[in-house]
Amino acid sequence: MNWADRRRIALRYTFAFGQGHLSTFLSSLSMLGLVLAIALLIVVLSVMNGFDREMRERILSLVPHITLYSHRPMTDWEALQERVAAHPAVHSVTPFTQFDALFMRGTDIETARGIGMAVDDPATELMLASLAASQRAAFEQRPDSLLLGVGIARRLGVSAGDTLTLIVPGGGLTGDTGATRLEALYLAGVVETGTELDQGVALLHLATASRLAGLGEAVSGLRVSTLDLFTVGSTGWELVNSLPVGHYATNWMMTHGNLYAAIQLSRDLVSILLLSIIAVAAFNVVSSLVLVVFDKQDNIAILRTLGASGADIAWIFVLQGALIGVVGVLAGSLLGAGLSQLVPGLVATLERLLDIRFLNTDVYPVAFLPVDLLLRDVLMVGGVALLMCLLAAVYPARRAAQLAPAMVLNQDRS
Repeated sequence: MNWADRRRIALRYTFAFGQGHLSTFLSSLSMLGLVLAIALLIVVLSVMNGFDREMRERILSLVPHITLYSHRPMTDWEALQERVAAHPAVHSVTPFTQFDALFMRGTDIETARGIGMAVDDPATELMLASLAASQRAAFEQRPDSLLLGVGIARRLGVSAGDTLTLIVPGGGLTGDTGATRLEALYLAGVVETGTELDQGVALLHLATASRLAGLGEAVSGLRVSTLDLFTVGSTGWELVNSLPVGHYATNWMMTHGNLYAAIQLSRDLVSILLLSIIAVAAFNVVSSLVLVVFDKQDNIAILRTLGASGADIAWIFVLQGALIGVVGVLAGSLLGAGLSQLVPGLVATLERLLDIRFLNTDVYPVAFLPVDLLLRDVLMVGGVALLMCLLAAVYPARRAAQLAPAMVLNQDRS
């Protein structure tokens, strides 16, 4: 028996060619389980990849990779900026000033972290990119303007063009315990980054923030962006050692490292769980092929009588398992890829219909469901599923190869 004959018989047992209705039903059932398992795994992996991407590209583009502080106001920050920028692992260095303040609008009061940054800071440019041209121009031209996150703006009930009263208590880095500073600021725009920063961040001009924080022309520290996100610990240590005594560093792993680790752990655990579902689907292939072997005993016996060897029979069922795997993998991959692209729209539609938010930056790192479909995930899932189907077909193939020819069966029956 040549390979063409083996393939033709395997196709006949797998699909509805002829009268093999039971074998076709069992094969279709196995394919369906495989399709659903693969599609579900691809969708979940795409969502987890989306959270990972948003963490790296959105959140960590707004949060500094390394932050350099001083125990005293950083008055010589220009010289320190040049020294830090010379490090080979550093991408950019920008000054900033931060302080805690109260934002008051009428009788509504909210606490927020005021951050002052230069207009040409990469993080500032990302926030300004979501604003209208008029709002962006107003922020760039007016030194008394600020930007609020959408969360705090909603709680205060304010919008672009309103005036807010900013209350900054005395004290802080300067040790000044004098009078509380009050300032009326113009709200140039409301920023919606889709991250946790929307809930409590106010962006001001660097000079305005330094004045309100009581630092004069000094700043709170330096924001450092590195070339490698995962070497910030050693890079921060090297930067501190290159600076005068009295400086220290923090990095994103101290503030967001647990969140990133939780995303990675969730991805790994979900992958293991759903791969076990694929293993169950592969076990279903074993049971289905065993039933097909029992159903086709007479056909197998006739093939053996006509000269087919045990290896020929075994290869027929291995090919049948491969066909189930190939069809299941292709259909499951296409279904999973399609669903993963539809999931964000479906979630957004459900949120509008039910008037609820499934994801909120009060709890989750982003306020939307991100999706990032990667070809390597599809290939990995498909390869593992196909390998499981081939291994699952080995036992039924061996059972089929052990069946005797028709003459021996007739003698046994007589």
